[in-house]
Amino acid sequence: RALVNFLASMQREPGLGADDVLVAVTTLSFDIAALELWLPLVVGAKVVVASRETAVDGLALARLLESAGATVLQATPATWRLLLEAGWWGKRDLRILCGGEALSRDLADRLLEAGAEVWNLYGPTETTVWSSVWRVEGSGPILVGHPIANTQLHVLDERRQPVPIGVVGELYIGGAGVARGYRG
Repeated sequence: RALVNFLASMQREPGLGADDVLVAVTTLSFDIAALELWLPLVVGAKVVVASRETAVDGLALARLLESAGATVLQATPATWRLLLEAGWWGKRDLRILCGGEALSRDLADRLLEAGAEVWNLYGPTETTVWSSVWRVEGSGPILVGHPIANTQLHVLDERRQPVPIGVVGELYIGGAGVARGYRG
């Protein structure tokens, strides 16, 4: 149920349709591979699975993005840096999904120049892949974003009481994606 909720939400935002081509670079042991493998199948899109050798070689990955006609790539900031450091020139129609590590402003700025859209995705291990999404725009801070469908985000203090906007607290996540039975 949590995976179905996640896939339905991702289909809407950041979005994936039947005309898309997603290049999958994530090892199957990492939960974000669920988006790369299942979402294209759910929406009738094409998925191109990169070999492990290609996924860790910036030049080879850049060539695959071009030859496959990729319109979507989900990767960690480390993989995006690998591509850029290999001299990747970008792809104007590429929807860039970035998650698994913090997205820095400098990397976001470079990615904004390289593709059509940049999305910051956030989700801790205790939830089903991503819990929030944020379309990165020109300037300003990189935000965790807003919750995906059937998910709630709360910033709470040490007594688990909501804090006012701008006050530091701890992020609590509720809803369909939280692992069943998870406590503490």
